[in-house]
Amino acid sequence: MDLFNQAPKKREFQKIKIKDGEIWYMENFMPLDKANYYFKKFTEHINWKQEEIKMYGKTYPVPRKTAWYGYEGFNYKYSGILCNPDPWTIDLLGIKKVIESFLPGTDFNSVLLNLYRNGSDKVSWHADDEKGLGTNPLIASVSLGATRRFDLKHKTDSEEKLQLELVPGSLVIMKGAIQHNWLHQIPVQKKILDSRINLTFRTIVS
Repeated sequence: MDLFNQAPKKREFQKIKIKDGEIWYMENFMPLDKANYYFKKFTEHINWKQEEIKMYGKTYPVPRKTAWYGYEGFNYKYSGILCNPDPWTIDLLGIKKVIESFLPGTDFNSVLLNLYRNGSDKVSWHADDEKGLGTNPLIASVSLGATRRFDLKHKTDSEEKLQLELVPGSLVIMKGAIQHNWLHQIPVQKKILDSRINLTFRTIVS
């Protein structure tokens, strides 16, 4: 049974070969009407927060809003921000289970949500390599709302780069040693006026 109740259509990952890591991309993970439904619901009902970061002795607002959901006790810390999880919603659990059905043996225990209010919101170059994610973490990212560009670059080989246009309803899986060898970002795109939400499912190991 198709858990998104979409018309029968083959859904397969495009497995992109890159140096020192793996990227899987599924453009049609969920149908557009379902993606629009979740976008509206999450915009209105997620416990969004405006976090702040300290740089060079000054405090700045993070250039997007964020939220952290998951099982109790699975806290997450990045860029000096400590996230304590809100409990899973039925919708987040449902999406989590559909993703896991494509990845046998995977059990995500938390999800970081990002709300990019327009093309001026961004996330700078980084790797999800925090100690709490363990070695070679598997991270699944679902995109809703506006299409945004996703950039990747190898840490030591400047010739190795990748760009993806993340359309609403798409799913990206980052696998293997990619978090140790690559950086990724959502760059500023000022011509984009609409907002985007992405859900990055993770497994905290410690």
